[in-house]
Amino acid sequence: MTELLAEQRQELLLRELRATGAVRVAQLAARFGVSAGTIRRDLSELAELGRLTRVRGGAIPAPAPAAQGPGRTLGLLVPSATYYYPSVLAGVRAVAARRGARVVIALTDYRGAREPAQIDELRASGADGLLVATAGGHYPPTATLTALRATGRPFVLLERQPEDPYARCEFVVSDHRQGAYRATRHLRDLGHRRVALYLADSPTAPLVREGHTAAVQRLALDPTAPVRQASRGTDRQYDVFLDHCLDTDTRAALVHSDHDAVELLQRARARGLRTPEDLALIAYDDEIAALAETPLTAVAPPKRQLGEQAAHLLLDRLDAEEPLPLRQVVLHPVLTIRRSCGA
Repeated sequence: MTELLAEQRQELLLRELRATGAVRVAQLAARFGVSAGTIRRDLSELAELGRLTRVRGGAIPAPAPAAQGPGRTLGLLVPSATYYYPSVLAGVRAVAARRGARVVIALTDYRGAREPAQIDELRASGADGLLVATAGGHYPPTATLTALRATGRPFVLLERQPEDPYARCEFVVSDHRQGAYRATRHLRDLGHRRVALYLADSPTAPLVREGHTAAVQRLALDPTAPVRQASRGTDRQYDVFLDHCLDTDTRAALVHSDHDAVELLQRARARGLRTPEDLALIAYDDEIAALAETPLTAVAPPKRQLGEQAAHLLLDRLDAEEPLPLRQVVLHPVLTIRRSCGA
């Protein structure tokens, strides 16, 4: 059978379940030509979304939902539904499904000027509360925070927090500084005294840079290792970065994002450089890092858990009979070790 995308395979799995009333892991693995572990993950994800019930060795249909009054509506505003955010959305949807809420989504396409109007549209559409990842940097613009407060609805920021540390605002964020620090320390522990940094143009980049800088200072690494902030629209920057690494005898790099790490891996191989022997790499984001020719060690922000935590915070506040204390949640990324760093 031609290899299927996870979404296609899961849809076929659900069709089989509806037709037969029960499915077994071993039979599905043989039918779709994948491992039993892959099928178990599919079943777990579908169970979290409330679309089936796990049983020993397989699954049965999910029970019909109990009769209930009208559920809550969560308005979700994010910059994109592709890179990075699909896992966040999956976490929000899973919690909403378990707690009888529905989700209405709006996309800014990284155009911050649209945010106040879209926030008002979500309010007008009946959203009881809002989950918001702003289009710009880590700190939301004042106009967006003003628009959120003007709705009179509770809101939770996703991967964003007010620049004012004393502002009363609920948020759930990944500690990207911690993720970058841990990756740099891991390369130091493998014997590297110079660890370069390559940064894509994204809201996460300044925090990754801060974590790398802290690691260089605290771990007494060589501060002359290259640090490059990418600009849009030129591929020459990869070759310039590699030149700087070779000129300074830097043999390890933390690269944000996965796409840039894969591109650097290919450019290095074209020059006859081996990974990890000549250039050890750690990617940041872990969206496609495992699919690289040399699977990339990667820092993985807890994207799905971030969406879950944010949805719980908002629904808890909407359902509370008494005032709740303000909550701010910081999640640590995970370092997943693969072949590209030589561990």
